[in-house]
Amino acid sequence: MTLTNQDIVELTAWRRKLHQHPEVSNEEQRTAEEVVNFLENTGPDRVLTSLGGHGVAAVYESGMAGPTVMFRSELDALPIHEVSGAAHSSLVPGKSHMCGHDGHTAILAALGRQLGRRRPARGRVVLMFQPAEETGNGAAGVVADPRFGEIAPDFAFSLHNLPGVPLGEVRLKSGVVNCASRGMRIMLAGKTAHSSMPETGVSPMMAVSQLMPALPALGNGTFADDDFSMVTVTHATMGEAVFGIAPGHAEVWATLRTKRNDLMASLCAAAEALVTSIADKNLLSAQYDYHETFVASVNAPEAVEQLRLALDEERIVHAQDNLPMRASEDFGVFGHNAASAMFFLGAGEQHPALHNPDYDFPDDLIPIGSRVFMRTLRNLLG
Repeated sequence: MTLTNQDIVELTAWRRKLHQHPEVSNEEQRTAEEVVNFLENTGPDRVLTSLGGHGVAAVYESGMAGPTVMFRSELDALPIHEVSGAAHSSLVPGKSHMCGHDGHTAILAALGRQLGRRRPARGRVVLMFQPAEETGNGAAGVVADPRFGEIAPDFAFSLHNLPGVPLGEVRLKSGVVNCASRGMRIMLAGKTAHSSMPETGVSPMMAVSQLMPALPALGNGTFADDDFSMVTVTHATMGEAVFGIAPGHAEVWATLRTKRNDLMASLCAAAEALVTSIADKNLLSAQYDYHETFVASVNAPEAVEQLRLALDEERIVHAQDNLPMRASEDFGVFGHNAASAMFFLGAGEQHPALHNPDYDFPDDLIPIGSRVFMRTLRNLLG
């Protein structure tokens, strides 16, 4: 049930190796190979590679009938230049593990090491190393892969480290824990003109200035409300970076966010109607498309109870504070066909925030996270 001191030393060193060689979403080939190589000595009964991209699933069989229990981590890093100053800082300029996916992967590798010493008494365990969480297409790609049907879980569990929460404490609740979101790219087209004669063209300037406040105004309620929705303008560009041309095209990017999946369609419809109306009034044509689509992550009560039992048995402090979160997480896709739950493991109250350039995963969380998962596994499968 526990890691040895040597295990922790080796897992920490391996985590830091992953940290030095980050790969962003949909490019995680080397990271996936590292996982396969690290798990080789644990003797998984089956290893599936290239799942939904560069995903890896290691399967540990008991040989007895029983449920399939999946534990998931993420492989991808972010396009952020690291400034943490750590000795194991990223060696890849402009890319880094600023969300802690390297640490989550080390926690799953710790499970593999323990399963290599003792298989479950019944059922089977799947360690799912998922690609492309940051772009929202990773979990969906894994589930859409025909081979996933061969290892489809009855229970699915995951964790995410959470700065702002005391180190090693857990936040956990049933129901929604992460919002649904999607990125909307709005493209406006008019007609360029010489900057000395802007009246001869059709500029998107007024439309962009109108969209900036109008899009956020589509949001509804406070975050405490069940029907909460939110729109955040994240990027805008217009014309060319020159002084001699009045612009004839523009783009506005916005992130649409809802607490419930069923509200996203109506928020998208409202945003589309707004764009069309403003474009028409300004004699522009408009197009839009969507990117980085995340469904809400919803924790199933029966899966949460399994995690709570494990936390109590391991004497780890847990509460419901800080949940749900506005941020999105694609683990929710696995909950469509399994009893799933994610918990949030405190990275320290003063720890740099996720996606900040000075963030680094706290290595002390590797044995804590693996204890929770291993206790959950043994409670379910023996």
